[in-house]
Amino acid sequence: MAFVKPSVKIGTGAVVCVEAELRGDITVGARTVVHPKARIIAEAGPIVIGESNLIEEQVLIINSKEDDNREGGQTMIIGANNVFEVGCRCEALRVGDNNIIEAKAVVGRETQLSNGNVVGAFCEVTGNEGLPENTVIYGDNCSRRIQAERPPAQTLQLDFLMKILPNYHHLKKSTRSKVTADK
Repeated sequence: MAFVKPSVKIGTGAVVCVEAELRGDITVGARTVVHPKARIIAEAGPIVIGESNLIEEQVLIINSKEDDNREGGQTMIIGANNVFEVGCRCEALRVGDNNIIEAKAVVGRETQLSNGNVVGAFCEVTGNEGLPENTVIYGDNCSRRIQAERPPAQTLQLDFLMKILPNYHHLKKSTRSKVTADK
């Protein structure tokens, strides 16, 4: 097996701060914002992040090599319009669209987020399960309920950050070729 140099591909209009740590084979979709001190680590396989995601400070998105028996090279796929709030950790190999992982929440590798899920602040979801659409996990006991609608997209916040962050942080350049996130 030949050694392949890790690469980071950044889509058009994405704002990725230089202070963010990106390690491994990572694709960042168009209009995605990656704050300083966010960490995206692809050690067990590539990470593909879709369009219009918001990845805040101290977030850890990791495709990790925890299980030595598992075959390597599994791709982590994150859809569009997701919000990863300050200090959360996401190891899920499949994250759909319009999800919010709130501050200090943890989503484990065996969990799959469908669309419109909210994992509340400090909640942990680490079991082998797929969350149904529009599931909200909240409170000290990680209670669950289904909400009527998906969380709204953070379009205004993304637009604001795309204008403001370049004034205060150095950015990684987007790659010239068109980057798309295939599901």
